[in-house]
Amino acid sequence: MSVIANNYIYWLHDLDKDCCHLVGKKSANLGELTKAGFRVPPGFALSVAMYERFMKETGAFAEINSYLKNFDDANDALANLHKYEEASNVLRQIVESKWWPSDLEVFIADYYERFCEKTGIANSPVAVRSAGLLSYPGQYETYLYVRGKTEVMKNIIKVFSSTFNVRSLLAREKAGLPKNYDPIGVAVNQMVNAKAAGVIFTLNPVNSDRSKIAIEGNWGLGKSVVGGLVTPDEWKVDKVILEIISRKISNKQIEYLVDHKLSKVVKTAIPQERQSVPCLTDEEI
Repeated sequence: MSVIANNYIYWLHDLDKDCCHLVGKKSANLGELTKAGFRVPPGFALSVAMYERFMKETGAFAEINSYLKNFDDANDALANLHKYEEASNVLRQIVESKWWPSDLEVFIADYYERFCEKTGIANSPVAVRSAGLLSYPGQYETYLYVRGKTEVMKNIIKVFSSTFNVRSLLAREKAGLPKNYDPIGVAVNQMVNAKAAGVIFTLNPVNSDRSKIAIEGNWGLGKSVVGGLVTPDEWKVDKVILEIISRKISNKQIEYLVDHKLSKVVKTAIPQERQSVPCLTDEEI
């Protein structure tokens, strides 16, 4: 029996760009792309309200506030980086030591089970990604090839805890925002065993020219690109005439692939004969 609709979880195909305040930008835009007919991996989105309730009802928020009362950064975050690293470890342990309120646990389990029915795969592997209210590329964490409802729930909590990683704490300090609070949504969608992956900018990120598209990619999953672990292949495309106007093909030495025997993502050396081959064809671009 399915759970009654709630304001904590939504199917991606029910969302659109006007839902950013509910589920975060990533999930809202995935819903918008789905409705526009793009090939978006199916899945569901956890709302910002779920993050807030989890943090408050489990006591994590109170424990974090208690710890931060005695946190002194001496008004110089970079000079006290070790203090931020220590604080991050403590705060993440607080969050990851908690478990779901019983009704939220039922909601997530129900949606994951129905998602598996839709994909036709038992314990269907998913990617668990942060979806902030604003865009913070690379600031929070993503967990790939997660299988089974218990592991999905554990990794959602790990995404919540990533709002207290060192990068996030320093970013909030620099922006004058509270260190104890950074509400996000979470996107859970079907894992793609990608031949190649990366990032598309719908403008030129160097000069903000909106008539151009910039594409960066590598062999395998996108983790190597978004994590800055390789120098990716790069293309610029003219939006008006839909032609490639520049390309830079790099020597790519590592990729991330799904190891089905180990049921996890592994870093792998790219064979030499593929290292300097473009990860996308002109037709795919």
